[in-house]
Amino acid sequence: MQATTLVPRTADLFSQGLERRTGAALLRFGAARPRPAGRISWSGNGAAAWLDDSRGHVWSVGEPVAAAGLILRAAQGFPDRVREFTGPRGTDALVGRHLTVTGPVEWIFRWTMEEPDVHPAEHRVVVLGDEHHDELLAFLNRHSPAHSTGPGSADVSLWAAIRGAAGELVACGALSSLRDSGAPLMASVATDARQRGQGLGAALTSWLTRQAVHRHGYCTLWQLADNTPAERLYSRLGYRNEDPCVSARLTSS
Repeated sequence: MQATTLVPRTADLFSQGLERRTGAALLRFGAARPRPAGRISWSGNGAAAWLDDSRGHVWSVGEPVAAAGLILRAAQGFPDRVREFTGPRGTDALVGRHLTVTGPVEWIFRWTMEEPDVHPAEHRVVVLGDEHHDELLAFLNRHSPAHSTGPGSADVSLWAAIRGAAGELVACGALSSLRDSGAPLMASVATDARQRGQGLGAALTSWLTRQAVHRHGYCTLWQLADNTPAERLYSRLGYRNEDPCVSARLTSS
């Protein structure tokens, strides 16, 4: 339960049967992959947590009560460095009994190790280069203002898109990576609202998934809990739904 700057061994993080509990996939892909030297982590009572120091973000998995306890331990031990957290669904309310929690967002960590069936519109997908960054940014700002990553991000390995009849962007998405582990992450998938219902987002998502599985053996993504269309699409593509999470900020009282 003590904070440590030693690199945690996989066996430490998977102790107490943690691999069978809530957050197992996030733990495997987010923490139990190649680990940065010097990462600060905690574990105990059926939960594990680790600090993404560059963001001031504590990731925690396991049983909600134990996970909330580790988040509190991290916030109390590093009050000037811990600004936000992610944990299993319900940890925001538990942490909120002791600290001021704002802006909770419920989401699901999903993953697949299978290439999906080829979508009929995948032949329209093209890869975009650095010269298209301004075009991509304008498209994302217009059609997905809350996009999780943007053109020029060091975490992105490729941008893909579908163009309309006049050459304009009608859909785009990226293959990025989880900051702490480098696991492939599909991100910032957006479709022109006027073009929705044509399967463009499904084609792009299927293509990106196939690229990630072919290169890395798996693909991960984050899905907002209330996004019903995405829920149906990702389930159809074979993404497993096992880790309901919540993220929130910690603010001074």
